[in-house]
Amino acid sequence: MRKLKLTELGRLSPEEYRKEKKFPVVVVLDNLRSAMNVGSFFRTADALAISKMYLCGITAKPPHKEITKTAIGATETVDWQHFEDITTLIGELKAEGYKIFGVEQTTKSISLELFEVSEPLVLIFGNEVDGLSSSILNDLDGCIEIPQFGTKHSFNVAVCGGIVLWHSINHLRNKP
Repeated sequence: MRKLKLTELGRLSPEEYRKEKKFPVVVVLDNLRSAMNVGSFFRTADALAISKMYLCGITAKPPHKEITKTAIGATETVDWQHFEDITTLIGELKAEGYKIFGVEQTTKSISLELFEVSEPLVLIFGNEVDGLSSSILNDLDGCIEIPQFGTKHSFNVAVCGGIVLWHSINHLRNKP
């Protein structure tokens, strides 16, 4: 066994990637404090061919040194837009026919392994300390949470994003 060289991975060029069909999944980052987490989401969105990202509220946006460091070029391939007000964005996405799910622990959260992925889909990830704003919960079609078995009450938001997005894309890829 040996590690593959980058040239052996068969990855698309940024130009080829931009032309490829993306999965009908949109990521919304609402009031993330860490630009490094934002960069991690860009990198994950590129790896999983997410169709678009919205950066809302105080969430840092490119160009930003810490985003660039962790995104390693994904800010150039992932379609993104800044949107100041998440409530307005949710209304617009609903009008376009998206199902909108927050990733949050609530009294009515669906455990990730039971989540039936529908398309087109919006997944909203909230602030590292406060999570999703309570004011948007009633605007959502539901919330998803990742089962956890240790003493901590949450995952890092970028780790959470990787888990939920991989699950969602894997489900869409294997849909009959």
